[in-house]
Amino acid sequence: MSTRERVAAVLEWARKVQAIAQNGLAFSRDPFDRTRYQELAELTATMLATELAAPLATVRAFWEGEHGYATPKVDVRGGVFRGDEVLLVRERTDGRWTLPGGWVDVNDAPSSAVAREILEESGYSARAVKLAALVDKNRHPHPPGVYHIYKLFFLCELTGGSPATSAETDAVAFFPVHALPELSTGRVLAPQIERLYRHQLDRSLPTDFD
Repeated sequence: MSTRERVAAVLEWARKVQAIAQNGLAFSRDPFDRTRYQELAELTATMLATELAAPLATVRAFWEGEHGYATPKVDVRGGVFRGDEVLLVRERTDGRWTLPGGWVDVNDAPSSAVAREILEESGYSARAVKLAALVDKNRHPHPPGVYHIYKLFFLCELTGGSPATSAETDAVAFFPVHALPELSTGRVLAPQIERLYRHQLDRSLPTDFD
């Protein structure tokens, strides 16, 4: 087993055990059971910190704000094309490129969320015209991550605006679909962009899932 595969397996195990502890705390009213679930959550953080050689406080913070029934997080990404070029933004955190996007906020419709993210990260206004794919991040070759995430890829059309950077992005540009820059692979993969482009060329394609 490679290091990447081992990390992915450890994170999958930790997510499952953390979800059990979180769900138990959400529904149990028995004080003894609640103590056991709290201990389970702490044990999960301790073991994950050991496996990843990370500070315990850092690992605790991963799930610090997570309460109620444990569910996947929702990330939206917008594919905006101009001919055979795709709109990408460069992330300040890693210096790599991605489709504009981010977390869906409470009370946001997914289509509104992706339009907001495109505007905030690139300066362009756009509207979602098709949900091209809904994928489970864990089932695609993204780098291993702490959270279980569903990624919604929308095909979008430009409606206005001009390129502008943000607190999260330091560059905005269109790139040929078949000559992409170094991507922020935790956010998007080249085959996902290429698949979005196929949806751009053929709007009758069914939505991809999983």
